[in-house]
Amino acid sequence: MTRLCVMDVDSTLITAEVIELIAERAGTRAEVAAVTESAMRGEIDFAESLRQRVATLAGVPDTVFADVIAEVEFTPGAPELVAGLQAAGWEVALVSGGFVEVVATLASRLGITRFRANSLGVADGRLTGRTQGPVIDRAAKAATLTEFAAELGCPLGDAVAIGDGANDLDMMGVAGLGIAWHAKPIVQEKADVAINGPRLDEALSILLG
Repeated sequence: MTRLCVMDVDSTLITAEVIELIAERAGTRAEVAAVTESAMRGEIDFAESLRQRVATLAGVPDTVFADVIAEVEFTPGAPELVAGLQAAGWEVALVSGGFVEVVATLASRLGITRFRANSLGVADGRLTGRTQGPVIDRAAKAATLTEFAAELGCPLGDAVAIGDGANDLDMMGVAGLGIAWHAKPIVQEKADVAINGPRLDEALSILLG
């Protein structure tokens, strides 16, 4: 049986919030960061917060994806966590309220083949200020974990979810083990385990024991 670990991306796998890096180029970073913070604390619906934030990105050239990919950094210990789990026969997947245009490249670098994220609309080489397709909100994250577990024949009780914001709570609830990483207070409170140390691969001692 394959075990499954599903990880959030922004502020979990990587240190940044990708939407804020894109907003920097749009001149709307402060506005976007404030809405992000509110959403992660659970004060505003994620889908609505995403719509508000993405709207401020209209007109940014689509070359921004390559710029952001060059700028983002993995959280200390994140590549080691992924490699350690993969070496032990686990499947590691990513599910993100961020953007597949960035997540796909990060997944490829880590040898991860299962991932899901929002997609940004592009027309004439510029962002439209809208997303395309279903919004990956907290319910969609939980549904994705459930779907990936079913594909692998992994009982939900043997699945693990790692995240930092309110958007991760549903998938952490569905998984047998929910791990909060430098998380917002509501997430620390509801998670089974909270890790606040300097490195994400501290989770290996919990998962591989």
